[in-house]
Amino acid sequence: MRIRAPRSVSLLAGVALSAVALAAGSGCGSQKVADDGRDVLADRARQVAAAWDGSTAAAAWRAGYHPLGEPVQLPRGGLRSQADKQAYEDQHFVLRGKLPDPEQENGQVTWSGGESLTRPLMSAKDSYKILTAARVSRMPHLTVTGVKLGEMNQATSRGPATVPAWIFKLDGYDSPLKQAAAIPSKLPRPPIKAAHDIPGYPLNRLVQIATDGRSVTVVALHGVCDDGAAVDVLETSGSVVLSASVKDHKDSGTCTKQAKMQQVTVKLERPVGDRVLLDARTGQPVRYKGPLGT
Repeated sequence: MRIRAPRSVSLLAGVALSAVALAAGSGCGSQKVADDGRDVLADRARQVAAAWDGSTAAAAWRAGYHPLGEPVQLPRGGLRSQADKQAYEDQHFVLRGKLPDPEQENGQVTWSGGESLTRPLMSAKDSYKILTAARVSRMPHLTVTGVKLGEMNQATSRGPATVPAWIFKLDGYDSPLKQAAAIPSKLPRPPIKAAHDIPGYPLNRLVQIATDGRSVTVVALHGVCDDGAAVDVLETSGSVVLSASVKDHKDSGTCTKQAKMQQVTVKLERPVGDRVLLDARTGQPVRYKGPLGT
């Protein structure tokens, strides 16, 4: 087991992605991680790695279906107009016709090596509800003209997989919109409890794993009175443990109890592979939610 100095790169897009309210009583000053705090975080990361490596939880994680890529694939070439892009972002869809009744309750997730896993499927009705969230009148919208069950490719914790998907035919498009229909496996119970006495914030979500697997992008939190978020990494043969902290807190009379979200890319010594990506504070896998947190 080996820990090394942080090699994280901040990817702030000009301004913070958004702000979220902190729990009452957690002022900015209490979130600063000093040098001794980093030592505490490093010790905690080692404890998390030791608890997970070789555990039944790690075995359950590797045996399950845990998506690490977008559940929706847009038509080939993407959406053509700004109006269509806005309709998709605003979840403005109109259904022309009827959704198919459930034909099967389960489907097969199949990996490139030939391994497969049976998973329950989301119904076409529930899948459509995820796509659309508003009543649409004359505003720009996408029209669904047909729905059937098919397949799509998706990145998972076990590598690329072919998964069952609902195929939505869109008016004016030659290729369909696809949405994964297989319901992900339940996260295993962590073999270590969360640490609530360490200053700082848990990671918010996983955004992306690089194609070569040698870097991961996560959303970390930091306060309004510091210089941003930092993420340290501990790599072992079975896990990648990420520890988030904040940089250079500044005492200020205007400091408020808020946190900003910041994308941070962390470089790794070797590809993630089937290692479990873990948050040091919670002791849990860092869940994929994409750039928008969906």
